[in-house]
Amino acid sequence: MVIGGGAAGLAAARTARRRGARVALVSAGPLGGDCTFYGCVPSKTLIESARQGLSFAEASRRVHATVARIAAGEDAAVLGREGVQVLTGRARLLGRGRVAVEGSTLGYRRLVLATGSTPLVPAVPGLAGVGALTNETVFDLSTSPASLLIIGAGPIGVELGQAFAGLGTSVTLVEAAPRVVPREEPEASAVIASALSAQGARVRTGRQVTSVSREGDGPGAGLVCARLDDASEVRAEQVLVAVGRRPRTGDLGLEQAGVALDERGYVVTDSHLRTSARDVYAAGDVTGRGMFTHAADEMGRVAANNALSPTPWRRFHQDAVPAVTYTSPELARVGLTEQQAAGLRGARVAELPLEELDRALAADRAEGYIKLITAPRGALGHLAGGRLVGATIVAERAGEMIALPTLALRTGMLPARLALTVQAYPTWSVGVRQAAAQLFVETGGRRARPARLSPEEA
Repeated sequence: MVIGGGAAGLAAARTARRRGARVALVSAGPLGGDCTFYGCVPSKTLIESARQGLSFAEASRRVHATVARIAAGEDAAVLGREGVQVLTGRARLLGRGRVAVEGSTLGYRRLVLATGSTPLVPAVPGLAGVGALTNETVFDLSTSPASLLIIGAGPIGVELGQAFAGLGTSVTLVEAAPRVVPREEPEASAVIASALSAQGARVRTGRQVTSVSREGDGPGAGLVCARLDDASEVRAEQVLVAVGRRPRTGDLGLEQAGVALDERGYVVTDSHLRTSARDVYAAGDVTGRGMFTHAADEMGRVAANNALSPTPWRRFHQDAVPAVTYTSPELARVGLTEQQAAGLRGARVAELPLEELDRALAADRAEGYIKLITAPRGALGHLAGGRLVGATIVAERAGEMIALPTLALRTGMLPARLALTVQAYPTWSVGVRQAAAQLFVETGGRRARPARLSPEEA
């Protein structure tokens, strides 16, 4: 049995069927989950529409058409033809081996929890009363807001901020951390902040929203007024909350089945994705192991395979899952940042500014960089480049370019292979080879250097 019909649940159910198991999938919402209806599909469609200069009305029509087209390939009828029994309703665990679904009690031998996550709405006074948008409601807007306040400048905030700015909305982002996309490298944050500003978005970092209200009378009536901790105010027609996610684990009866949660409410799993209950596995956002559709898909397959094996042996390699922020330029990372690697003895960094990449110059998009991070490989040290432990790329095609470093990290490939593999010229991926070459020779006046903390981290 699989509980949850998002990316992780679909992957688990289909994997189990390929293994020959009888499979029931229980979903409280439409199959496809957040990614199809509220996340990747609508957001990337909106982003592409904005880049192509479409109007908001045209972009909105494209968003809904794309969602419908993709959802049609993963509905109950499609899964039924694949041999998966789909049950609609909310599931609650009644104890080991038993689940209640809309008044019926069902049995299972193995269970995969894939209930996903939901937007986190902070307890800011007044926020609940102003009709704040989240990623679950923002794509339902029928008209483009003249102005939009976005609380949070992580990946969702900066992506939608840039998209709405491109569609003609006056955008202000407020981020409590000292910089946008604060989990990424400081240099990457600086490039993204500059790109947002260049598109007309205002960025307020190091600030928290202390209260929110909707103006009643006089000039600005109907606008949302957000007060910040520096006593300043931001007014906008709409407010979008993008401060993070929280797991959907409430009212599932997990304690009845002996499934433990951590202090944040996520399901505790080991590297095989087994929970504290031996017959229950978990996959996707509900594990807190990476809020990405591609991570959920991989976890779903790992969890189902392990659940159906006499001994679970497949592992989910979280360090080899890439993350991409789909701004322009894109920001992609896999593995460690330089700041994280600075604590590794002998860690080295090969860095290439895009000003030295011919394709970036030809496209007139030279903002950004490519950074490869390596560490010694046991007794071999830095022979053949050591081992790749991380990569960050900020470039117009960073989401595609990160595939090479991800492959190298996942397979333990010698970094020398990246330097020796011929790339077509002039592609963006040539830059990965140019950067890797610095691990062995001086090229363009550059050679790999020791990893170091940024000034703000030091």
